[in-house]
Amino acid sequence: MRDSKPATPRNRYKRVVLKLSGEVLRGGKAGDPIDGPTLEKICIQVKEIHDLGVQVCVVIGGGNIFRGLNGEKRGVDRTTGDYMGMLATVINGLALMDCLEKLGVNTRVQSAIPMNQIAEPFILRRAMRHLEKGRVVIFVAGTGNPYFSTDTTAALRASELHAEIILKATKVDGVYDKDPKKYPDAVRFEQLTFIDALKQRLNVMDSTAFSLCMDNSVPILVFDLGNEHAIRKAVLGEKIGTLVHN
Repeated sequence: MRDSKPATPRNRYKRVVLKLSGEVLRGGKAGDPIDGPTLEKICIQVKEIHDLGVQVCVVIGGGNIFRGLNGEKRGVDRTTGDYMGMLATVINGLALMDCLEKLGVNTRVQSAIPMNQIAEPFILRRAMRHLEKGRVVIFVAGTGNPYFSTDTTAALRASELHAEIILKATKVDGVYDKDPKKYPDAVRFEQLTFIDALKQRLNVMDSTAFSLCMDNSVPILVFDLGNEHAIRKAVLGEKIGTLVHN
């Protein structure tokens, strides 16, 4: 009698957009915008789902380096500040690319602002081709326009690329009815509809991004990136975080 082999896990999703805030790259060091060990842990998680055969797009924020809204508080013009924030996402995207390549993962960086010496321009058909060839595609520089967040970028790219879900990796383990840091009795939702999230004014994504996801039926899974193998669990459909869908 032959020994039975362990069953290969089946992916619930084949193409995903992973939304990372720039802040997750800080780790525990307040003074270092990109913490090396933290960056490597994130890239190992990305490699895990890539090795499962999942087509992975990454949208990265720049809040660990510069945030446009914060610049406005310092007297920087909002449009200028937003462009500065977009450039910060490029730095983060290159850091992710370098780390992933060292782990043996073929990666491409596509920028919404042309900068040919360090990144490809965003071209939808080329991004599709990279995914089909098993490359991780990192989208940087937001949408290329001020006044739009990287949440909106994630929603836009997910809609354009027909991704099955946006995996919003954060430092919180889901969506709560109120701020869990302020209220010990806050309740975490396992699932939510877009309409319920709107009615309860829950801060899942900014309003533009949220509307795009709702209109194009792109579900959002909000989960804690610090959870061990969190991204893999999300892709396999295990219970983790909060799923917002139609």
